Amino acid sequence: MLLPHSSSASATATTRGLALAAAAPPPRPTARPRRARLLPPRARAETHATGVGADRAAEALLQSGLRRESLPRHVAVVMDGNSRWARERGLTPADGHKAGGRNLERVVALSRAWGIRALTAFVCSRENLSRPKAEVDYMMGLSEWLIGDNIDKLSRQGIRLQVIGDAAKMPASLRSAAAQADEATRQNSQLHVMLAICYSGRWDMVQACRELAREAQANRLSPDDIDESIIAGKLATSAAGEFSCPDLVIRTSGEMRLSNFLLWQSAYSELFFTAKMWPDFGEAEYLEALRSFQGRDRRFGQSKLL
Repeated sequence: MLLPHSSSASATATTRGLALAAAAPPPRPTARPRRARLLPPRARAETHATGVGADRAAEALLQSGLRRESLPRHVAVVMDGNSRWARERGLTPADGHKAGGRNLERVVALSRAWGIRALTAFVCSRENLSRPKAEVDYMMGLSEWLIGDNIDKLSRQGIRLQVIGDAAKMPASLRSAAAQADEATRQNSQLHVMLAICYSGRWDMVQACRELAREAQANRLSPDDIDESIIAGKLATSAAGEFSCPDLVIRTSGEMRLSNFLLWQSAYSELFFTAKMWPDFGEAEYLEALRSFQGRDRRFGQSKLL
């Protein structure tokens, strides 16, 4: 649902676990829509109706000819095109983001059914916060609703849900929902879903450097000991462990750039771009991206063996 795109120790802790230790965010805008108005009853029913049957999804994967053992372990998606999708249909940006949220639920279900181990979704960048206030407020409220509404379902399905990003930029209620989701699903291991909210790749590297500098200043770390693994361990995605770096990055809407998303982590990711708007990115498009991935020769900078 990408909108067309602290130096304190407590803020760093909030980055990866989103415990409620970060500095208090600015006062919540009074114009922010109430949660109950974000998705009316009919829309809620539509949201729950978008579930993907695991057996049917597994059959679709089998019929596609894809090799399950060669699927990417971590897929990251830049969910672009919600507003344009809505505009083409005479709808509001809020309608587009709502449709994008429902589609994310479908993609999560497909990822779980196909054995993907980690899925990172770029919901909102730090740069997006300069967009019209009403749109940003709605986006934050919708994110909060989707998190809260899915905690129980994800827990039952063995899915871990984590929010990554600059927590100090999030409304307090969103931070609270994120912390509840992290606590409730932390032990789940079937699929690790990370929602990147108020996130940017450069910010991620800066906050990691700040934490390392604090540790060095406190004599807990020697600068000579800093290597790639030490830095990776301070990034927002570090909780995903061996799956912290995406194998495949998908971007929808026809744009062909990363837009400051997972810059360190995507060093050797395969990239897939599609003209489909995010709300229209369905099973067929996902399978196409996976098929493209399996056709790549991943050498990680090494020479091709003859």
